[in-house]
Amino acid sequence: MSDLNLSLDAIRSKCAARLLALYKQANAGHIGSSLSCLEILVELCFQRMGKEDLIILSKGHAAGALYTTLSLSGRLPEANLESFYKEGTLLAAHPPCSGELKAIPFGTGSLGHGLSLACGLAFSQRFTGKNFQVYVILSDGDCNEGSTWEAVLFAAHHQLVNLTVIVDLNGIQGIGYTHDVLKLEPMTEKWRAFGFAVVVAENGNDFASLVQAHDQLRNSKGPRCIIARTIKGHGISYMQNQIEWHYLPMKDEQYVQALDEIRAAGL
Repeated sequence: MSDLNLSLDAIRSKCAARLLALYKQANAGHIGSSLSCLEILVELCFQRMGKEDLIILSKGHAAGALYTTLSLSGRLPEANLESFYKEGTLLAAHPPCSGELKAIPFGTGSLGHGLSLACGLAFSQRFTGKNFQVYVILSDGDCNEGSTWEAVLFAAHHQLVNLTVIVDLNGIQGIGYTHDVLKLEPMTEKWRAFGFAVVVAENGNDFASLVQAHDQLRNSKGPRCIIARTIKGHGISYMQNQIEWHYLPMKDEQYVQALDEIRAAGL
């Protein structure tokens, strides 16, 4: 059975195991950030996106999740995935700036830039005659940046109906919990006040919740925003909601436990 014929839960399990293997091989961190947005990416890549649609992962430190889902959905060659974090790779710790990969139109990771890039892509449709959707995934940290809110204003002013923002709101940033670093609530009211149609996915790591949120926004007349309340390190008991798993690599025994937990949960 091909990946495209599996259930979203089964695909998520394959993606999780693959990204854990990539990070273990590289002895690298940003695992918790990748796991918090994995369901968001799987739902987009395997169920929602058309051939010409685009993803901008503004929280570029979660590149492992992006690379894995793009690869398993046939948008990125497996050979590229094998070079993750290695000398001369196109797939470094953050998405590449080279433009050599069609599925990754821009390099990201310096927070606050992704939404502006996504707005430019969505706006370009008016001049090219092409028909496509643009999905951009933001983090808590992205929402600290003034450039993000300038882009929000631009999107609402130009009524970018082909733009969907998904905020991966896991409550943790690189240096602490969001409510301690810079409070973002009330998030829903903020995005609505700026002119977006907004839906909250209370369980942003649940496919049914994500699908329902997208469906509720289907007939919106302007730009859309899904506030996805997620869990950093989702699916791995010792990583969940732990600040240190923004950066830490896994030790051998931790890697084995993580794989065991994914398999046991059927995630």
